Amino acid sequence: MATPAQWLAGARPRTLPAAVVPVAVGTGVAVSYGAASWWRAVVALLVALILQVGVNYANDYSDGVRGTDEARVGPLRLVGSRVASPRSVLLAAFGCFLAAAVAGLALVVATRAWWLLIVGALAIAAAWFYTGGSRPYGYRALGEISVFVFFGLVAVAGTTYVQMERLPWLAVAAAVPVGLLACALLVVNNLRDITTDGPAGKRTLAVVLGDTRTRVLYVACLLVPFIVALALAFVRPFAALTVLALPLALVPAKAVRDGGNGRALIATLQQTGRLQLAFGLLFTIGLAL
Repeated sequence: MATPAQWLAGARPRTLPAAVVPVAVGTGVAVSYGAASWWRAVVALLVALILQVGVNYANDYSDGVRGTDEARVGPLRLVGSRVASPRSVLLAAFGCFLAAAVAGLALVVATRAWWLLIVGALAIAAAWFYTGGSRPYGYRALGEISVFVFFGLVAVAGTTYVQMERLPWLAVAAAVPVGLLACALLVVNNLRDITTDGPAGKRTLAVVLGDTRTRVLYVACLLVPFIVALALAFVRPFAALTVLALPLALVPAKAVRDGGNGRALIATLQQTGRLQLAFGLLFTIGLAL
């Protein structure tokens, strides 16, 4: 039976910035229009965090039962390392999905936007079928597209919508850099596992693109967000504050560009998470002011 510390490690807390940042940025957009609702922002954050943990447990289960994780070099996986039974991890994943759905229902009722039920159902389906089911799309090089859509466009725009009950163009534009930085986390994670994913039959985008082009993609996902934020500075001048986070992008970009691989990329993954948090905080402040 896994210990509480192992369950926490299996939840992969270093991936949680991908859930926090889009809610913060979406709230920043709502603040800029003078229409923020703090209790709705908190509930949106709760939904995002629980769903992220659910995704991580679901991936742990699906990859574990397929044997994909047996030779991986990353953080602890509960099923792959055999410290927890597949059934217990599956129940944990579904429990998180249910909790996220219940919390999200509160926002649906508050806004009376019943079509959000469809969005929520799609988000949960995307979380499960990333590595679950008989034809997981994460094994077909579609993971980054899903991350960009759900951890960028849907999360930022959705957070803004449930507070304002309308969707300004700024929410969609602000979602682009957020989605790209979320993609950067997945790209460097898959770059780290590229030598084991291919033989295991997991055709991630990194496996399809190959080592060199994956490194180019990662650097682009780090740097393009700054370009977008500076473009938005024409309408929200303080969005330019994001340049203060640029030094945090240089170290991981250099590590990947110089050929870092395997365990060396674990530190790069952590640095990417810190960059995402710093960029997200500065971007949120810049949009809100």
